Amino acid sequence: MTIFEIIVLAIIQGITEFLPISSSAHLLLPAELLGWKAQGLSFDVAVHVGSLLAVILYFRKDIVDLFLGWTRSFTGTTSQESSLAWNIIIATIPAIIVGLAAKSFIDQYARSVEVMATTTVAFGLLLWWADHRAKQINGLQVMGWKQALIIGVAQIAALIPGTSRSGVTMTAGLMLGFDRESAARFSFLLSIPTILGAGTLVTLDLLASDEAVVWLDLALGAVLSFVSAYLCIVLFLKWISRIGMLPFVIYRLALGAILFAIILL
Repeated sequence: MTIFEIIVLAIIQGITEFLPISSSAHLLLPAELLGWKAQGLSFDVAVHVGSLLAVILYFRKDIVDLFLGWTRSFTGTTSQESSLAWNIIIATIPAIIVGLAAKSFIDQYARSVEVMATTTVAFGLLLWWADHRAKQINGLQVMGWKQALIIGVAQIAALIPGTSRSGVTMTAGLMLGFDRESAARFSFLLSIPTILGAGTLVTLDLLASDEAVVWLDLALGAVLSFVSAYLCIVLFLKWISRIGMLPFVIYRLALGAILFAIILL
């Protein structure tokens, strides 16, 4: 990979990991349009580490409070923090189970331009419907385990490339009546164990391969992914209540049109 490719791909990963627009579809475009080679397992690990550190840094106080609340729940002391921590755990379980069971099938049959184009458009329209029709009146303090489980089941769809993990979890949150900021915050907090799990699987694949590791390239990718992801989280949570999901829906439809054009051409 050239330095330019590293910069572009790392920034794309950092931004699209948390916006509801699908990171997998965006990482496909340079290869399809510019003929770039696949980024490789080691680079994939590096940019995932950067994204993970960004969300951990932003929510560092929340993470400490959630962890303390979770540990105190074992002594019978409940709080909003303990409930939210358990809800994150509950919402993580479905994707772990299905992801481990279906990983090879998805890698073999679902990673195509046709699938990504279809899911980019379909789940973009579903996001628009949820944002337009949902009540958006609840905060995370009223979330119960059943709602967390529904969001976790919805997250399974994100195993299909082009769906967008953040997009489908925000869609589910909106459809359950949560306001935009609450749906986004839960999606971002849920991303921590999800990215950690996905990154672990990729790391295991890397250890089993004979891929050469260029540490300077990986460090640059991790730093750029971290910076772009952190800025993305800050700006998204600052603006989402005002701008809504429509700009991202329009963007997804445009991206889907480009992907379908690639198929036809």
